[in-house]
Amino acid sequence: MAEGRVVHTADRTLTGRQLASLLTPPPEGRFGYRELARAVREALLDGRVALRLRLPAERELAGVLGVSRTTVTGAYDLLRESGYAHSRRGAGTWTALPEGQAPTALGSFHGEGTATIDLALAAPEAPAAELAAALAAASAELPRYAGTQGYHPYGLPPLRAAVAARYTARGLPTRPEQILVTTGAQQALSLVLTLLGRPGDRVLAENPSYANALDAMRGRGLRITPVPVTEAGWDTGLVEAALRQTAPRLAYLIPDFHNPTGRLMPQDQRREVARAARATRTWLVVDETLTDMALDVPAPRPFASGVGGGDGEQIVSVGSLSKSCWGGLRVGWVRAAAGVVTELARVRITADLAGSVLDQLVAVELMERLGTILPARIAELRRRREALTAALARHVPEWRWTVPPGGMCLWIDLGRPVASALSARALRHGVRVEGGARFGVDPGTHEHRLRIPYTLAEEAYEPAAERLAAALDGAPGRFADPALPDWVA
Repeated sequence: MAEGRVVHTADRTLTGRQLASLLTPPPEGRFGYRELARAVREALLDGRVALRLRLPAERELAGVLGVSRTTVTGAYDLLRESGYAHSRRGAGTWTALPEGQAPTALGSFHGEGTATIDLALAAPEAPAAELAAALAAASAELPRYAGTQGYHPYGLPPLRAAVAARYTARGLPTRPEQILVTTGAQQALSLVLTLLGRPGDRVLAENPSYANALDAMRGRGLRITPVPVTEAGWDTGLVEAALRQTAPRLAYLIPDFHNPTGRLMPQDQRREVARAARATRTWLVVDETLTDMALDVPAPRPFASGVGGGDGEQIVSVGSLSKSCWGGLRVGWVRAAAGVVTELARVRITADLAGSVLDQLVAVELMERLGTILPARIAELRRRREALTAALARHVPEWRWTVPPGGMCLWIDLGRPVASALSARALRHGVRVEGGARFGVDPGTHEHRLRIPYTLAEEAYEPAAERLAAALDGAPGRFADPALPDWVA
């Protein structure tokens, strides 16, 4: 162990079978020590394996993989030498990252008129005609409220009723008293974290996950327990194990077209997660802001509608109109038990008292027009997704991705852990793009990933892909892979 390094006590221990299920086997099918070390490193950088996690004992892992203990010992030695593991005699081996690795910084927002193509914001423009009509109708309604004080901490009654009616129509009976209208989904999540969590509490989160949600957790002093979301989706066995071993106060999930991977959680897995959360008395905070963005499959029902029995008692759902209609409206909501909504409203008063009456009136009108807005938006997103994938295939054919069934982003596999360096170079070529580390629970993970939304006009993607390819081509050796040291024995 390098002198001066701090060995962290492991929060959890991976069994040999769990680790084996997370590793990509070599083409020849059998691990040598270098192949095993590289597979563990890639799983760590991809977020499938968390930081500060105790690795299985050498003998146990060797038995599961069908290799010699010497092979596992050599692999662990390589991981320690390259900074991806630390050990303490008699106490085990933990996953780590080399010193100096740090998360990417939040990119700045660019103003109007910039020549930079912004591929960092997964936010489409407003439906212009419907927004104009909704604003006109809301303006006509506004005088009815102008004679009042204008404060509605729970939200405007017509909007609470409209949100509740939509939940009911989608299969989850809901009363207006179960709805709190907020200033966007981000405020909704922040209020829930403030009410239900305390500094030092555990919160389970997917890895990768929505970057602003992770920031909100960190900002409140919550300790994040990561569970991986991969190309194959969720491993509910790992989720259940994490819930049992750490008993988190909260668990934050994005089951509908997960941001950033685009995965959709199957119904049977939803029931399993809900049962496991109830057993550990963990509040499930379900982010459903992307639910309406079902491009290739039917729109999923609300998470709480299909879990069965009393498993929905500790489920808090968060939604908004930002993806369905427009982010500039800043209207979101929480759906929870009426008592929880009352407590959330008390917390909300300390933040901003209430939301804009005019914006909420516009939201009421837009919700009545969702039958027109959503089909057009979904068709547009399909065309934009096709334009993006075609442009990337032409200009960076070595990149790989799985086309998601919904949502607004591609989760690109670059093949090498160079995302942060590429993001910096791409900005100098006129493209802003977020590297995967921005979405990782642990700093430095997901370095071989980019998240690229398909929310811009179709014609933007050809020049964007050209600029990304130029950023790659301008680097010596297309960025050297910081691989494990070449040991010769």
